[in-house]
Amino acid sequence: MKNVFRHLSPQQVLPLSFLGFVLFGVVLLVSPWATRDGGMSIVDALFTATSAVCVTGLIVVDTGTYFTPFGQGVILGLIQVGGLGIMTFSVLFYRLLGTGISLRDRIIVQSSFSPLNKGDVLELVRSIFIYTFLIEATGTLLLFFGWPGGSVSWRCLWVAIFHSVSAFCNAGFSLFSDSLMSFQSNWWVNVIITSLIICGGLGFVILTELVHWVKKRLQQERHARLSLHSKIVLATTGSLILGGTLLFLVLEFNNSLVTVPLHGKILVSYFQSVTARTAGFNTVNLYNLANPTLFVLIILMFIGASPGSCGGGVKTINAAILVIMAKNRFKGREEGEVFKRTIPRETLSRSVTIILSSVVLISVVACLVMIAETGGYTHSETRGKFLEYLFETVSAFGTVGLSMGVTSTLTTLGKILIMIMMFLGRLGPLNLAFLLAKRTPVTKFQYGEEKVFIG
Repeated sequence: MKNVFRHLSPQQVLPLSFLGFVLFGVVLLVSPWATRDGGMSIVDALFTATSAVCVTGLIVVDTGTYFTPFGQGVILGLIQVGGLGIMTFSVLFYRLLGTGISLRDRIIVQSSFSPLNKGDVLELVRSIFIYTFLIEATGTLLLFFGWPGGSVSWRCLWVAIFHSVSAFCNAGFSLFSDSLMSFQSNWWVNVIITSLIICGGLGFVILTELVHWVKKRLQQERHARLSLHSKIVLATTGSLILGGTLLFLVLEFNNSLVTVPLHGKILVSYFQSVTARTAGFNTVNLYNLANPTLFVLIILMFIGASPGSCGGGVKTINAAILVIMAKNRFKGREEGEVFKRTIPRETLSRSVTIILSSVVLISVVACLVMIAETGGYTHSETRGKFLEYLFETVSAFGTVGLSMGVTSTLTTLGKILIMIMMFLGRLGPLNLAFLLAKRTPVTKFQYGEEKVFIG
């Protein structure tokens, strides 16, 4: 068995590790101590464990009422493992045992979190744990003392811990049956949850660089600057949050938000713009949203979070590169120029490949889900189902967790398809490509060029 794992590549070890924790979670969730009814079906347990490890948040049963505190603790543990990454825990254990870290494990951790970080992997892991603990602990304390009603109890502490971890890991699991709809107009809860989501969605590389940048700025160092990667991620994230907020506000102003006061409209729009890309909490009933609004949410879910973060999707950096390429092509330039820097052609090609492969994957799985779920309906009755199942599929791919209410009604085949999409979305299109790709020999010649018409 050791020889088998020794010959696995880093891109193969990572998904196997995630799968191992999913199966471990299934064993715990089907135990009689995990649910209030004393049992859970294998399929539902597998779906819940996959959703937790893949930090998605899609649920087939209500987390707060169906599971016992032990079951909720299992889900929270799976969320934390999925958010930080399996190999990070392994590296920490090696460190505690005083054991050296193999080159393969270094590659796995660095490819999972920071393709740009060339320093010591132990320092990277240490930073990840420190920032995670500090941010989640701060979120817990702020939520604990900020819940409406002012009551302080062990129950409130557990709710604060659960939602702080779930928000930072961009999981979207909630102990409330209506997610966070009860806190729709509560600025304190909304700001804390969205701040945790944004921190988790930016990625550990960005957080680390921002901390160092702020320190240098406070020390008034001349050479304090952010990397091109951080500039693109921060600019894209800010643009998506602002653009999503404005679009949601305009499209829902006289629809689902018609009875909500103006400050509440702004708060709901901002919250949904933030949570749609990564987390999956909601403060409004998605079923009541207009079709254009749902389409905007689908785009945000497809883009997702940033590289090296807790979220899924095609990543903000790839979406930004696609826009940069289009902008430069309209100007007659072939290079990807931005912020007075040129992005390598290899990176441009990789980004386009990731986006195209993601579109194909979503199209295939969405089609299969529709076939699996609409067999008992006439064609005219399935017209409205198209958007619901497409929304569900993209939500699973982006590991978002938002749903129009069809998750619990899925057939066994539909649940399996959504589980596969959550798993692939968590690993990322690039890791999937590395996992499935075979080495091809380097060719010593190149065929002649010939033009084709494209317009």
